[in-house]
Amino acid sequence: MKIQSIELKDLLVNRANDRHGEVVDESAAIEWLLTHRSNHMRNLAKDVVASGEIFEPPLVRKENEHYVVYDGNRRTTVLKLLANPQLSPSQDWAKFFTDLRANWEGDFPSKIQCQIEQDRERLDEILYRRHTGQQSGVGQSQWDAPAKTNFERRTGKNTRLDIAEVVEDMLIKSGRLRDGERIPRSNMKRLFSAEHLRNRAGITVEKNKLRLTHKEDKVLSALERIARDLISKKKTLDDLWDNDAKRKYLDELDRERILPTVEDALKEKKPIDAPKPAQPENGKGTPQPRAPQPEKRKTLIRDIDYGIQQTHVNKRALDIFYELQHKLKFDDHDNAIAVLFRVLLEIGIEQYIEQKKVGDVHKGDKLSNKFRKVLAHMFDNGLIEDKYQAALRKFEKSEILFSTSTLHSYVHSADFFPSDQHLKSMWDTLDKFVVICLKS
Repeated sequence: MKIQSIELKDLLVNRANDRHGEVVDESAAIEWLLTHRSNHMRNLAKDVVASGEIFEPPLVRKENEHYVVYDGNRRTTVLKLLANPQLSPSQDWAKFFTDLRANWEGDFPSKIQCQIEQDRERLDEILYRRHTGQQSGVGQSQWDAPAKTNFERRTGKNTRLDIAEVVEDMLIKSGRLRDGERIPRSNMKRLFSAEHLRNRAGITVEKNKLRLTHKEDKVLSALERIARDLISKKKTLDDLWDNDAKRKYLDELDRERILPTVEDALKEKKPIDAPKPAQPENGKGTPQPRAPQPEKRKTLIRDIDYGIQQTHVNKRALDIFYELQHKLKFDDHDNAIAVLFRVLLEIGIEQYIEQKKVGDVHKGDKLSNKFRKVLAHMFDNGLIEDKYQAALRKFEKSEILFSTSTLHSYVHSADFFPSDQHLKSMWDTLDKFVVICLKS
């Protein structure tokens, strides 16, 4: 195995990536990733910018004058488009990467470390172990739910409240830190990742709010010392790696009488508000500027990750899904959206019926009949709850907002014009149903 820094411009996104099979060239491969993994690509790009790096070297092979990426095509694509947003396949994507690049701190890398493998058989063996499942322990073993929970508890990741931010704000307001001094966020969150660790410093988290359990001056003194240790790097990640290390550090502070004691405990916990965004200074009586109005939703399907993985069964449906989510915009493509919404619903229902072997479905059944039978099957198999089933029953009835005849009219009637609000309401009601169908 050879690790080497390679110029970003010398890397080629693989046009024969196994995710999509062989396409024409690198541009087509990039477009496929942005079209079929759009939400994942957006989230990955945001994470790369926030982190200022990628965490795994791409696996590459030198071919002619370039290095073709065999694993890490998504990471490489993100870096290439951040480096040159005009390589994006659309103006929307170019704007996305241009705006994101503006948030990059420091110099943008022209080179990235890569793992170079020239032997094709070895490349395939590596890919086989990384991407084809656990294979009874031979391949990469994914964490189960308890393992993920253990990781989050150990590291303090995936918590809604940013404890480090609240503590930093408290210390600045009390004059114990200068405005501009920054606590290493990840290390403090790691230290206070569990309730029993927070309690030793005199704090607790309840209902996503930080509260003091001991006298404020004692807690602030303890938190200031911890903050100073982290800012000065007297204590680093190595000193806080696991719970034993965290307890060892807190024991040191306890022996020095830095931490609050039982005698300092409060009868009632004192809530601490999270810091609020800075407001512009206005004269007395001057009205605050209005918050900007949210942008009008332009697509039928909201720009969120619905967790649908492509299979050989749902490829056509997913193509339609992504067009409705990212390509087709209201005011420009209203008729196309209405027609494809109907098509997506029909294909999804047919896929569910076939994959789940739904009985009592006849060849001549109308869409409303198939919908009703699929809905009942989902409920009987615990895929939807009773409340949602009751709401969707309206779809098969005569109410215009939810009736299948309305969708039929969108497709076949020359006098029935699509309404964006109507279509959005229908999708927002049906989205869970459609997603279940496409995952089947």
